[in-house]
Amino acid sequence: MGLVRDREQRAFEVVYDRHGGAAYSLAYRILGDPRAAEDATQEAFLSIWRSGARYDPLRGSVRNWVFGVVRNRAIDALRRGSAKRTPKLAMDGGELIEKQPSADQTEAEAIRRETAKEVRSRLDELPGEQSQVIELAYFGGFTHSEIAEMLQMPIGTVKGRMRLGLEKIRAGLAEEML
Repeated sequence: MGLVRDREQRAFEVVYDRHGGAAYSLAYRILGDPRAAEDATQEAFLSIWRSGARYDPLRGSVRNWVFGVVRNRAIDALRRGSAKRTPKLAMDGGELIEKQPSADQTEAEAIRRETAKEVRSRLDELPGEQSQVIELAYFGGFTHSEIAEMLQMPIGTVKGRMRLGLEKIRAGLAEEML
């Protein structure tokens, strides 16, 4: 990664060759669209090249760091995509009223969003290795076996980190409810 930081093209090619396929797979699992996954992966690797590779070996492996960059780009793409998919409201007043959600649906959606916000904040408080496996499983849709293979660690380690992380999230949410 030091060579990538020094803008050595061949070193960047090696990083891409080693991690590009798995990075695309992660983006595809998050986005569900091949074209969007290609774009997110390309944006991630361009970011890595342009940023001078701000990789810190004390925080984890190169593969995990690359996955983090790809994951962030894929989530950004999801956010941009959801804004584009927002349906335009018709100008006819009757249609507007018909499309309005009922009070029950609005309340349920508000509760869902608040809960999601609380869970995300708890996830951000976890140690990196715990939040990483949880994010890959829940946001990426990967199985324990796939995560173990991606992160090159025993499946028991993946399961243990996930269990500890989820217990911390549950405990934090339970404290908040009191």
